[in-house]
Amino acid sequence: MMRSFVYGTSALAVVIACVCLAAPEPAIVPGPSQWTIDTVFTHPQQIVLQSSGPDRLKRFWYTIITLTNNTNRDVEFYPKCDLMTDTFRITPAGKGVSPAVFGHIKRRHQSRYPFLEPLEGIGNKLLQGEDNTKDVVIIWPDFDTQAKNIKVFITGLSNETAAIDHPVAKDKTGRPLKVFLRKTLELSYAFRGDPSLRSDANLAYKGKRWIMR
Repeated sequence: MMRSFVYGTSALAVVIACVCLAAPEPAIVPGPSQWTIDTVFTHPQQIVLQSSGPDRLKRFWYTIITLTNNTNRDVEFYPKCDLMTDTFRITPAGKGVSPAVFGHIKRRHQSRYPFLEPLEGIGNKLLQGEDNTKDVVIIWPDFDTQAKNIKVFITGLSNETAAIDHPVAKDKTGRPLKVFLRKTLELSYAFRGDPSLRSDANLAYKGKRWIMR
């Protein structure tokens, strides 16, 4: 079983690498119909809460983003936020996260972000102008303690898209299936010290970039 897991992980790594290599870069000069939301972000931090279940303490990670729509138009907003470790485990935002977690985070940051909203509760439209700026928290449950590096992917901040051929999958006629990509903000971090010692874990910021994912 362990050997199968290793082979499966290796295969997944190859597919991900192929897709990344084949993916186009976001446009340097956006087209007239393309837009990107102005985004300011905080670095991920953790919060530990008491639980009534068998695991009395539960750890979560979160980042706060500030979104301002300066595109001169109201835009549709359908975000997707994943956290990926260097062990190729992907955790979608909000998975296994109760509303109580947001409540604790909101109280922690009440003075700086008095109108903080959960990602799931901000609706699917961002109105234009600074008066409609939103502070949004993105939350993940704790992830693989063997990970030494993580990447945070935030999709939905732009309407720029692209399509490429899948490196492996094919349709009934033998032609590669199409993979549809969206302009995505990628944030990279590395753990300082032993990442398995979660209570003392600190993340070092390695940079950001826009990619097609």
